[in-house]
Amino acid sequence: MSIRAIVFGATGMVGEGVVHEALQHPSVESVLIIGRRPSRIHHDKLTEVIHHDFYDYSSIEERLRGFNACFFCLGVSSIGMDEQEYTRITYNLTMRAATTLARLNPDMTFCYVSGMGTDGTEKGRRMWARVKGKTENHLATLPFHAVYLFRPGFIKPIKNLQNAYKLSIVLGLLYPIWKTIFPHAVCTLEDVGLAMIQAAQSGYSRRVLENSDITRLAQTFRSAGR
Repeated sequence: MSIRAIVFGATGMVGEGVVHEALQHPSVESVLIIGRRPSRIHHDKLTEVIHHDFYDYSSIEERLRGFNACFFCLGVSSIGMDEQEYTRITYNLTMRAATTLARLNPDMTFCYVSGMGTDGTEKGRRMWARVKGKTENHLATLPFHAVYLFRPGFIKPIKNLQNAYKLSIVLGLLYPIWKTIFPHAVCTLEDVGLAMIQAAQSGYSRRVLENSDITRLAQTFRSAGR
């Protein structure tokens, strides 16, 4: 199956990495980036729409039709935010995009980057984990073909991409050590991108993908020798 993907968050480290993998992947036919500012990524498969109101997509709905995958990599840190504001930016923003896409593309597979430690019960002590859990739970109720919830821990960035966090670059130099000591808490950004594409193309046995699931799913592409 050919993948026609919409990507949110391409100007961040994770989104840029996912776009990088998608543009190289033989099964990805096209990629549409939705962002508030240009990504500075150029490729024959790539189209970009600059859109400033992520709570209202009525003006660009026709541009959003005809896609069968969404890789939603948009997110912010909860540091310095109260729960109301973090909910508005994390939950409300994500659900507004997702409900629009579910209506326009019911055959779509929606892949959401959440985070290791997300609280699916929505009752834990950590505010960000409750809000992420609420977002995951409500995404799972939307009428998509499938929804996959990605919970990476530490992500090793892809070399030479422009939006990698400086701390991630430094810590990434020690990735073999982290992988040995904390094998279930780390993955690579390449793994995240490949796993999203594989989930959209072939599905996966679990809706929630922890680090080990992300690595395992990415490996199915590599094992196929493609």
